[in-house]
Amino acid sequence: MTLGSNIAPRARQRTRRDDGRAKRARAQYDGAMAERMRVVTLNVWGLEPPLDRRLALAERQLRTLAPDVIGIQEVRPLDGGDRTTADVLGDALGMTVVYDTAVRWDADQLAPGVGAGEEGLAILTHHAVIEARKTPLPEARPTEARILLSAQLDTPAGPIWFHTTHLHYRLDDGVAREAQVLAIDAAIRALGRSNDDAPQILCGDFNATPDSDEIRFLRGLHTLAGRRTHFQDAWLRLHREPGPGDGPAQGITWSSENEHTRPMRSFDIDRRIDYVFVTSRKKDGRGTVLDCQVALTERDGDICASDHYGVMADVVIGT
Repeated sequence: MTLGSNIAPRARQRTRRDDGRAKRARAQYDGAMAERMRVVTLNVWGLEPPLDRRLALAERQLRTLAPDVIGIQEVRPLDGGDRTTADVLGDALGMTVVYDTAVRWDADQLAPGVGAGEEGLAILTHHAVIEARKTPLPEARPTEARILLSAQLDTPAGPIWFHTTHLHYRLDDGVAREAQVLAIDAAIRALGRSNDDAPQILCGDFNATPDSDEIRFLRGLHTLAGRRTHFQDAWLRLHREPGPGDGPAQGITWSSENEHTRPMRSFDIDRRIDYVFVTSRKKDGRGTVLDCQVALTERDGDICASDHYGVMADVVIGT
């Protein structure tokens, strides 16, 4: 499909160094008829009010971004039925929805007065789905269990595996997240990581900053359980790491500029915790990251689509 390029002006700001990286990446493939995939990840923030306004705002921005595939976290059914928040977005955007449950809870188990419910992950795609898989992740708790949701997509460049996940959220959950990224890496590696295999894309809310051991493991910079791996951090392929005082234009996805985060200051605001990862770039250029931006930053009054901002990336999947 034709890839859109309309991103909120604030999110398109770059340093000169960032511009140079992006131009070099695009110049290598713009004239080579490379097949690209535009991906977006967004934590949709459950059923938090005002839900209808938030979903409408998300839909409008996603329509402008025109992604081929979207990974969504904190997906919940509406009014206890089978239809989920992902279905609302998928129907509006004309995309196929793959959903699976990560955790279910009984009445009063999540919190006093809170009814029974469930939460999961979803993949929205314009491509046909060849196969979908759910991988339970370690460190499950009664009201907090995590999964890796994977879909093999039938793209013009051939089958591509796309994955989304959502890791434990507490600041002191680093050891649990380490176990979870090890399981994620094993699941993705089992699907093929040779130079002949297609690139794979992993995205989601990792609840961990780039300097954490769990994220450094994914980037090939840290050993966990005697193992190493390597994924490209799409943001860092084209940009610097954000620093003190930076905002979404510089990569921050959990931002004090978003009023929805302010009641949750205890979790530390102004962090980059949402990511698009791509398996190592192939010799023929597949897996090259052409663009990456923080997205879904627009407001309707003081309302954002979520308490998280999203991340968009363009990735070469065929040459």
